[in-house]
Amino acid sequence: MPAKLRDELGEHFTVTKGLDGCLFVYPDAEWASLEARIRSLGNGEKARRIKRYYCANAFDAQLDAQGRILIPGNLREFACLEKDVTVVGLLDHAEIWDTEKWNEYNGSIDAESISADMEGIDF
Repeated sequence: MPAKLRDELGEHFTVTKGLDGCLFVYPDAEWASLEARIRSLGNGEKARRIKRYYCANAFDAQLDAQGRILIPGNLREFACLEKDVTVVGLLDHAEIWDTEKWNEYNGSIDAESISADMEGIDF
């Protein structure tokens, strides 16, 4: 974990499946907030799928002395983490990407597409 994110994440944090082929990393307070939102969804089919996606794959992580975490095999496989990884800090969580996948994804984003996205969500 990059040193800058270690302070924000704290000693314990949660790692789970993310979207776009990456892993999501939540500080305890943000994970609690996400859990509350998931609980409020009820028990319909979509809610059960969301609960299973995030909660069944979540694990409590803790940094070792060098600031590393051991990611379980199922999550490494999901995110195609084999060698080089990139950790991206976002507002309420971080993401762990296979570096090659991150470079490909990040390279596909340009100012025009972001501008269109901003208009589409009234940003």
